[in-house]
Amino acid sequence: MKLLHFADAHIDMANYGRHDPETGLPLRVLDFLKSLDKIISTAVEERVDLVIFAGDAYKDRSPAPTFQREWGRRIMRLSQAGIPTLLLVGNHDLSPAVGRAHALQEFDTLQIPHIHVLDTPKMLGPDELGIPLQVIAIPWVSRSGLMAALGVSGEDLTEVYSQMEDRISDLVKNWLEEADPQLPVILTAHASIQGASYGSERTVMLGADLVLSGSLVRDARLDYVAMGHIHKPQNLNENAHPPVIYPGSIERVDFGEAGDEKYFVIANVTRGKTQVEWRRLDNVRPFIDRSVTLTSDQDVTQTLTSALPENLEGAIVRLTITYPREWESLIDETALRDDASEAFEFHLVKRPRVETRIRLPEDQNISSISPMELLEKYWLSMHINDQEELKALQELAKEVLSAEEEETR
Repeated sequence: MKLLHFADAHIDMANYGRHDPETGLPLRVLDFLKSLDKIISTAVEERVDLVIFAGDAYKDRSPAPTFQREWGRRIMRLSQAGIPTLLLVGNHDLSPAVGRAHALQEFDTLQIPHIHVLDTPKMLGPDELGIPLQVIAIPWVSRSGLMAALGVSGEDLTEVYSQMEDRISDLVKNWLEEADPQLPVILTAHASIQGASYGSERTVMLGADLVLSGSLVRDARLDYVAMGHIHKPQNLNENAHPPVIYPGSIERVDFGEAGDEKYFVIANVTRGKTQVEWRRLDNVRPFIDRSVTLTSDQDVTQTLTSALPENLEGAIVRLTITYPREWESLIDETALRDDASEAFEFHLVKRPRVETRIRLPEDQNISSISPMELLEKYWLSMHINDQEELKALQELAKEVLSAEEEETR
């Protein structure tokens, strides 16, 4: 079986730039649609046996009709070509209100030929797909919905996530037991996997959202694992079977993805062996992110302009400057913007630095104060006075310190 796998289209992500005068669409939306066109054309021209979209068609749960039209036109090409297509519902597609339609609902309501909308966990066999293949599908699982089903409160989120993960693991394992051992089995899910990396190199930690265990997705009875939700392209089972693939988003969404190339995947799947081909998406708009800390008040403009590459044409650019507050007048913002005039969009982030010292009462010294108390004093010295924010920062610090203590035992 030859399948095409992509995810995290977010086609209405128009957080930068202008509108195209011809179509009326934001130019950034056209960036995403160009990538989507490449993916759809490849599926049709190479006559793949199956297309798997692993969730998040839009940036939010209520896309404008214009964006629904553009997405629908492209999905209809797959239907008209007779290609079985699985549309997994992601967290950005799902309404938080029980009973509300999700963003991909119309394809299911209108019963579009060859298009399967997957909004609940299920297993599809050859009869449903029309090809000799088995697919286990795990769309985004709403925490509130599952909490209601499990009859648990939201006070202990760790317990809620643990029960969610146990239920899903049991489902997958039961379906694997029932699967025909002669036919390939694919798992597709919109979720995190323990050990995966987000953009900006953040490691997925348990408790942040629904996290599938590595052992579950690396089960040798699976022949391909088609994931969505994490925008950083990666294979979490490199040089082993089955491939566990996040293809990543189809366009750069923000500066956290500035260094990432963008891909979709073609996989040739047979029982016990799968070959994976990463297809790079060309003409993805560049994001350029530079940071400068000023250490001298001489030639400030030259220092800042030299931090940017010569060719900024069509790029979304961010320059972050850290400097002593008294040097504010030395930063020539007009000259910087002129120098970056060829950029698609230029963002200047100024971070003036103010030296702040933490003063302790005379009857206290550092050795008599716990790390958590000291940290709280530091937040206050940084003028973080919102009680909710302080509480959240302290809770996060407590988790980090607890993890450090566990490692040193």
